[in-house]
Amino acid sequence: MAPADEIFGDWAFARLYDAFNPWEPGDDFYFALARRMGGAVLDLGCGTGMLACRIAQKIAPVTGVDPAEGMLRMARSRPGADRVEWIKGDARTLDLKRHFNLIYLTGHAFQVFLTDEDSVAALKAAARHLAPGGCLAFDTRNPAAQAWLAWTAQATREVVEIAGLGRVEESVDTVFDEASGIASITHRYRFLDKSTEQIGHSRIRFIDRDRLAGLITAAGLKIDSCYGWWDGRPCSPRSEEFVVMASAA
Repeated sequence: MAPADEIFGDWAFARLYDAFNPWEPGDDFYFALARRMGGAVLDLGCGTGMLACRIAQKIAPVTGVDPAEGMLRMARSRPGADRVEWIKGDARTLDLKRHFNLIYLTGHAFQVFLTDEDSVAALKAAARHLAPGGCLAFDTRNPAAQAWLAWTAQATREVVEIAGLGRVEESVDTVFDEASGIASITHRYRFLDKSTEQIGHSRIRFIDRDRLAGLITAAGLKIDSCYGWWDGRPCSPRSEEFVVMASAA
């Protein structure tokens, strides 16, 4: 992956991630895909390892790669972590000298690549790790849906109870740059029982479907399917998601 933003690399933020990002339909999609593909799995941008551990326990061997030490620390501590090979690494330059039936990037991890060059480098790295007949799957938000408009402090405020930390409130605020497609996000966590807070920052990029298709082609891959949501509905101009399944061209 690209160098980790502080909300992923810093343990103080990584320890909060799962509480605000539980299992969701996207995880069901990739879990089912792993079962269908069979064989070894490469999780690029594995984060806290929730999906990687579930697949490794139930389906197939998994290698999890992430540049963020904070996230990997969380991943190594969860049940089933001993069944996964954890690697701190950059998806753009990864070369494990191995091949996988399924490679995926979940949770919009593809959007951390902020330039075309970085995106193509990551896609090429994935391509060289695909086994014959293997599948690369990833998701990225459709910029036409303008998800960033809802990423305001008022609209995103959520409170959860976290063991050892008490009640924690998360909110985000966002500045979107139309020219680059990059959303700069400020993440605020308020520890309500301690009257303290911590603030972190991240950036992600939105690209449209035509540009995405061009990047995939430039990496020596072809799109086999593109869905507009996790239930397999077709993409439309207003789809919230691009859920892409690709293979070697």
